Amino acid sequence: MGITPATAGTRRSVTARALALFAVGATALTGATATAQTVTATAAGHPAGQAAVHVRPASSGHISRAALAAPISTSDCLAKLAIHCYSPLQYRTAYNLGPLYREGVTGKGRTIVIVDSFGSPTIQHDLEVFDKQWGIPDTQVEVVRWGDVPPFDPTNGEHTGWAGETTLDVEYAHAVAPDAHIILVETGVAETEGVTGLPEMMDAEKALIKSGRADVISQSFGATENTFPGFAQGNFTSLTDLRYAFQAAAAKDVTVLAASGDAGATDAMENGSDLYPYKVNSWPSSDPLVTSIGGTQLTLDNDGRRTAPDKVWHDDYGAAGGGVSGVFSRPWYQLGVAKVTGNHRGTPDISMSAAVDGAAWTYESYDPLRVGWHLTGGTSEATPIFSGIVALADQLAGHRLGQLNWRLYGLAALPSQWSGITDVTTGDNSWDVVTGYQAAKGYDLASGLGTIDGNRFVRALAGR
Repeated sequence: MGITPATAGTRRSVTARALALFAVGATALTGATATAQTVTATAAGHPAGQAAVHVRPASSGHISRAALAAPISTSDCLAKLAIHCYSPLQYRTAYNLGPLYREGVTGKGRTIVIVDSFGSPTIQHDLEVFDKQWGIPDTQVEVVRWGDVPPFDPTNGEHTGWAGETTLDVEYAHAVAPDAHIILVETGVAETEGVTGLPEMMDAEKALIKSGRADVISQSFGATENTFPGFAQGNFTSLTDLRYAFQAAAAKDVTVLAASGDAGATDAMENGSDLYPYKVNSWPSSDPLVTSIGGTQLTLDNDGRRTAPDKVWHDDYGAAGGGVSGVFSRPWYQLGVAKVTGNHRGTPDISMSAAVDGAAWTYESYDPLRVGWHLTGGTSEATPIFSGIVALADQLAGHRLGQLNWRLYGLAALPSQWSGITDVTTGDNSWDVVTGYQAAKGYDLASGLGTIDGNRFVRALAGR
C-alpha cells in the first residue's frame, strides 16, 4: 500500500507488507560520499524532517524522487538519514549464518515460492545488480504468471507498489539462501482487504504444491480478519473457504509463512493516516497452518555486529503485527502459552528484522524515474528472510520440514544454546491510538517466541 504523496483512494491492507520504502533525493549520487537530502514525510503522524515513508504495495500515487546510485554504510545512514540501514551481509552476520555457509548449507536443492500481485518486470536484472553489489552468487528466478496479469505500467501506483514488494521478497530470500531456487508467482488481481485477490493467490499456491515444486512459501500479504464478509455476524466461511492451499501444503509437508503485519496490534492502516481504533489480526498470518513472522529492530554496527539486544519493532513508521485471532481458536501447539493467547490463535510465532530504523537496501529499476538503491522495512522483509532460513534447514535435514509451529514451540522449551531461539524481552507493538502488547520473558503477542541465532536454530530445526 502506498503512502506516496497520499491521495484519497480505496483502502488497502498494510498487514503483511513491506513498510517504508524510502525515496531519498540525493544531491550527489556517488555511493558512500552521497549527500542524501532528507525529505518531509507525507503520511499523517510522521514527523517532518524525516525521510518520506511509503507503505507498499501502493494503492495510489507515484514516487519520482531520485534513488541513491549506491548504498551507503550504517554510520552514514545515521548521519544523513537519522536511521540505521543494513546490507544483506550485515544480516548474515547478525543471524550468525557464516558457519552454515562454510559447510555448504546454502539452500541448495530447495525451492522457495514467493507470491505477489503483478510482480516486477525487472526482477531478474535487479537481483543481478543486488548480487553483484554484495558478492552473492546469481540465480535465475523462475517467473510463473498466474491468470491474466496485466502489462506493467510504471505510472500505476498499484503496480509499482507490488513491484517493490516483489523486489524485497526475492532479493532477501535469495540473500539468505543463495543456492535455493526461487519461483516468483505473479497474479493478475491485486490483493487488498477481504477476499479480493486472495482466490488467485491460493489457487496458484495449491497448483505449485500439488506439482511438488514448493518447499517453502513466503507470503508478504494479508487482509484483516474483520474485513471478510460475514465476520461481524460470526460467519467466517468467506475466510475459511480460502484455506485449501494451506491444507494442501500440510498434506505435502510444505512450509507456509506469512508476515504478521506492519501496524502493530491494530494490524491495519488507511491510505496515509487513519487506523482501526481497536485490535485486529490478519489472515493468512493468523491461520494455524501458517507460521506467522513478526518484526524486530536490530541495532548493528557497519560490520553487522549487535550493539544492543533486539527489541520489538515500533518506530515512527510502523510496528510489528501481533495479537489474537478473531476467527481461529488456540491450536494445540500453543497450549503451553494459553495464559498469553487465551482460547484463540496468537501471533506472531517468531520474529526477524523489520524495523524502518534498521531498513534493508534493495535495488529497483522497474520505475524509470526511481532507478537505484532504496531502503525498505516491515514484516515483508522479515518473512522472506525467514523463508531463506527454512530453506537452509530443509537442505540440512535432507527433506521438507513442513509445518513448523509444533517444532518451534517445542524448541522454545529448550535452553537457547540448544534451540537457537533468542527471547526478545523489550519493546511493544503499540501503534497510533491502539495500545499494543509488551514483549516479555517467554512467548508474547509482540515478538512471539523471539528471534533466532541462525546457526544454532537451523541445526536444531533440522534435527542436527
